[in-house]
Formats: sequence, structure tokens, C-alpha cells
Amino acid sequence: MRFQIFSDIHGDFASLRQAVAVEADVFIAAGDLVTHPAPLEPCAEVLAPLGDRLWVMPGNNETAEQVREFCERHGFRSFHEEVHEVAGVHFAGLGYSNPTPFDTPGEYSEEDLAAKLSCFAGRFPQVLVCHAPPLDTPLDEAGPGLHFGSKAVRDYIDEHQPEYCFCGHIHEGSGRTVRLGATLAANVGKPGYLLEL
Repeated sequence: MRFQIFSDIHGDFASLRQAVAVEADVFIAAGDLVTHPAPLEPCAEVLAPLGDRLWVMPGNNETAEQVREFCERHGFRSFHEEVHEVAGVHFAGLGYSNPTPFDTPGEYSEEDLAAKLSCFAGRFPQVLVCHAPPLDTPLDEAGPGLHFGSKAVRDYIDEHQPEYCFCGHIHEGSGRTVRLGATLAANVGKPGYLLEL
């Protein structure tokens, strides 16, 4: 099966069309389809044909309620604080980011992120999809030595070693991959990452 995972579209509909034009069985929007306070509804024109093959989580620019209602209106699947099992593989999804300086609506404290991630422990094999990248990696580096990722996400990966971790949020990290122990982690960005299992 093929899973196309993308993030941080921020209302760029040309990039959204490109992200979903690939041949895949499941599409995962890993947050920030729009920039707050823009509505999600205009994205539906591009995404509606995917139906329940599209899983959506909120980034820091959306709320969980907005995403849940968007999914209900268009037949998509909510993927925030959810685990979807496909062919024996557990896909664990957690939207929102760690705190930012921008006071966006989709932010959790590191303590909240850690608590929510702990619910995924023990479900293996696991593909973890978070909006927030793991701290102190190439994936969360916004400039030389400037790291804005989540300590909770990094701690979870270090302790539990899911097979994969996919994230977004830090635009400068888009397209980068890193091996964190047994975990292959990638910042998927607008172009996305095509995972074949």
C-alpha cells in the first residue's frame, strides 16, 4: 500500500493539487492546510474526491473541532489523537504543535503532548504522524542552531522507536530525513513523502 503524507499547505492550492495528484491508497494531511484564521472549506474543492482515503489532522493553525467538522462534512477521516490500523500497521496521529511565539489556536504544552503520545505506546509496528517535529534534529531546524521542535515528540521516539515518524510545522526542514535509532523520521512539507508498505 502507498501512503502520501503531506503538511503545511497554508492555502497554497497549487501545491495541494500536486500533493494529492500522486497515486496512493491513503492520503494524510498532517496539519496546516490553511493559515489561521482562514477557513478550511475552500480546500474541499481539491480534496473532496478522496473521500475516506484522506485522513486529516490539525496543525497549529487549525483546531481539532474545525478539522473534525470538516471531515464530517466531506467524508474524510479525522486523524487527530487517533490510531488507524491498516494491514497490521498502526498509524498513530497527533496534530497541534508545541508552543509557538505566534499564539496560534492549535498548540499543546510539552506535558500535554507527552501525555497524548503515551497513549500510542505499545502499538507496533507503528507509523507516527505528528504535526510537530522532534527537537534538535534537522527536521526542526529553522536556521543554523535554531531548533523549534517538540521535546515530547523526541522523547517518545527515543524511548519507543516507532518504525517511522512523519512531521511538518518547521518549513525550513521540509524534505529532510534523519535516522533516530531505529526510527526513520522525515519532515514531509508541501511536496509530501510517499510511504510504501
